[in-house]
Amino acid sequence: MRDAASPARPAAPGVTRHAVLSPPPASADNAPVNERHPPLRLLYLDPSLAVVDKPAGLMVHDSKLARGEDDFLADRLREQLGRPIFLVHRLDRATSGCLLLAFDRESAGALGKALMAGEVEKDYLAVCRGWPAEERFTVDHDLDGGPGKPVKKPAVTHFQRLLSGELAVPAGEFPTSRYALLRCQPQTGRFRQIRRHLKHLSHHLIGDTSHGDGRHNRTFRMQGVHRMLLHAERLSFPAPGDGRRIEVRAPLDAQFRKACDLFGWGPDSLAPPVSVA
Repeated sequence: MRDAASPARPAAPGVTRHAVLSPPPASADNAPVNERHPPLRLLYLDPSLAVVDKPAGLMVHDSKLARGEDDFLADRLREQLGRPIFLVHRLDRATSGCLLLAFDRESAGALGKALMAGEVEKDYLAVCRGWPAEERFTVDHDLDGGPGKPVKKPAVTHFQRLLSGELAVPAGEFPTSRYALLRCQPQTGRFRQIRRHLKHLSHHLIGDTSHGDGRHNRTFRMQGVHRMLLHAERLSFPAPGDGRRIEVRAPLDAQFRKACDLFGWGPDSLAPPVSVA
């Protein structure tokens, strides 16, 4: 079963689009200086900010959740670029894709204000268990702030079911297991919001070892897919200073593409989104 993907839309006036599918040429600004790791891919770069393609499995920065880790994206990028960086938002360790950062406090402050004002659009792709009944739906379900932060705050995520598929693996009384590819647009930034909202719906995110379904995670591991299937595919935000709209996209990595290939979800199926609000 396959649902029609949203049609591509032209860039709006004043929007600068970027879809970098390979690292920019090596230069003094992005040449690798740490031979232990390949250079991080820069999807967008200008004098005040950058968007980096975060790999799945790499922590963004040191925190209480690091548990002895000593390898962080922020440290790698400071070394790679040879300059200070200021993170504008975060991505979970197991999530891949677009991560926005600034090179000075003024730009970081402007981008942070845009984020708080709802002027930063974030689109994620996710594979979940089951077939959500509605093509477009919204979860409005309060969430706490994670460990040590018990106070619940409003949390809203818009979802769009893009594609559906089945694997010939029994699930309970059913002869097959059903899965869906979703586009997710969080309107708030709570701790593990998309993952926890999908758990709330019982459409658990595949590969999520904290909030997912172990049986379905094992099914994908048996197919050679060993990552959480959540990818920050698109960012759109106003540039500090002149306010021009910048739109950046991150390609899927090999593991996420492998998962999509199990269902015949090719690149042409993943058209640019329309708003699901």
